[in-house]
Amino acid sequence: MHSREEQLQAFDRLLTVMDELREKCPWDRKQTFDSLRQNTIEETYELATAIVKQDMNEIAKELGDVLLHVVFYAKLGSEDKWNFSDSAPQEPHDRFDIADVCNRLCDKLIFRHPHVYGPEAAQNAEEVSRLWEQVKLKEKGGNKTVLEGIPNSLPTLVKAYRIQDKAANAGFDWEKKEDVWEKVKEEIAELEQAMRSMPDNPTPPLKGGRGDSKTNAIEEEMGDVLFSLINVARLYKVRPDNALEKTNLKFISRFNYIEQKAREQGRQVTDLTLDEMEALWQEAKKKETSPLPSPQGRE
Repeated sequence: MHSREEQLQAFDRLLTVMDELREKCPWDRKQTFDSLRQNTIEETYELATAIVKQDMNEIAKELGDVLLHVVFYAKLGSEDKWNFSDSAPQEPHDRFDIADVCNRLCDKLIFRHPHVYGPEAAQNAEEVSRLWEQVKLKEKGGNKTVLEGIPNSLPTLVKAYRIQDKAANAGFDWEKKEDVWEKVKEEIAELEQAMRSMPDNPTPPLKGGRGDSKTNAIEEEMGDVLFSLINVARLYKVRPDNALEKTNLKFISRFNYIEQKAREQGRQVTDLTLDEMEALWQEAKKKETSPLPSPQGRE
């Protein structure tokens, strides 16, 4: 691993490259906070995917892309011009550079860790999480309510997890994690009951949730089931977004296997019967769980 001096030199090199690109590259000169926003979201998801795959080389690569965006935004913030797509405000705007970003982050981390830098005590990660939420409510310019700090733009699965996690840190949680299963069963029963009363040709809900009342009821009950299952994941220390992404990748791998085998037979996947697809699905599944061939040479 590199020394602290080498790490600082590498970061200084990055800042120098960023300055040069902003000055000399037509594309980099054109960018604003708005134009980079979507790219930042995409890069963050690519990093998340690399983490799920546990690919260290890819993680390092994607971290670099995310770091580039942090440095780019700091560069935009340091400039005298208004780096947003809409017209500049009449009054002078606040400016900041990468030193402000780093110092503000350090100040926040020190303030939010009184068990490290202050008189508070925390013996485990759970105590730290509860203390963290209490400290944030006291922070100048911070959250006024427990759930206020959850971004509206979070993916709904992650948002549900964060809502439950923050509420639990405030003391609103099950006394025993096993008790949550009764809630799951209750929600599934309510969803099943709502589905049994659903008409043959329901009206799909419109944007904003409007639609057939029974369809809306099913949607609500489905949300309750998903919310309760996310609560199970939280209580059993499983990240539901990671778990679902691993299942997504597993499904893609198995379905790709079906397509590959269909092509080897000179067929399209749509030409296969459901029974043929199921047989190939089971083949793909065995290849995942049985790394060594069977004595007969088949898996």
